[in-house]
Amino acid sequence: MADKKAATLPRKAYEKELLRLQTELVKLQEWVRAEGARLVVVFEGRDAAGKGGTIKRVAEHLNPRVARIAALPKPTERERTQWYFQRYVEQLPAAGEIVLFDRSWYNRAGVEHVMGFCTKEEHQLFLRQCPIFERMLVEDGIQLRKYWFSVSDAVQQERFRRRLDDPVRRWKLSPMDLESITHWEAYSRAKDAMMVHTDIAEAPWYVVESDDKRRARLNMIAHLLSTFAYHEVPPPVLELPQRPPSTGYQRPPRDLQTYVPDHAAAL
Repeated sequence: MADKKAATLPRKAYEKELLRLQTELVKLQEWVRAEGARLVVVFEGRDAAGKGGTIKRVAEHLNPRVARIAALPKPTERERTQWYFQRYVEQLPAAGEIVLFDRSWYNRAGVEHVMGFCTKEEHQLFLRQCPIFERMLVEDGIQLRKYWFSVSDAVQQERFRRRLDDPVRRWKLSPMDLESITHWEAYSRAKDAMMVHTDIAEAPWYVVESDDKRRARLNMIAHLLSTFAYHEVPPPVLELPQRPPSTGYQRPPRDLQTYVPDHAAAL
């Protein structure tokens, strides 16, 4: 653990490079919109591996009308009777859009398989169909990037412990997350099988070492940017207009409206 802490990226260097990469992400976004491209980024990995924090930094300065996060809840009874990939297809981007999947169809390869939420036959069917499904997406022109966030068992357990003690992050910890501790090896085997079947040339997996969250975020974003030959799209020329002269409008008296109390004044 001491080596891991010593290798932690200094905050100042991290924040400087993060801002630079986020600026490039905005350029990528504008290129996607101008080119009418369709981009899907899949974020998968162990619980507490840092997927959510990375997604937050990726999307932080992007236009939510262009880039959106897809984080689907558990399927409804109706969705359980559909083709497994169907509800994910509904989330795919149109031209000029980016979709960031905070977990994806790979739920079936991981938690559903390990925790018994699907049958062995359904799991095997997924492993057969998933490469075909993804090849169809790529053949249709969708840019598909898949990232697996890898975290050690010791670091995962420490992050769980911190979440238990932090009231603003306690919601991130669910009973299912804690189950992943006792099923560590089962999840490892499930991940290995998933990689064997779905690490395909058309849509390869990229593994992100995430014991150091700062490094993981920078490494993932830098790699994503490196996979595109994007260029800066010149923004439209905008000029602030002159404010027209007053026509006699007068603001209503303040006592006719209810204002939020100045809580900050008491600090």
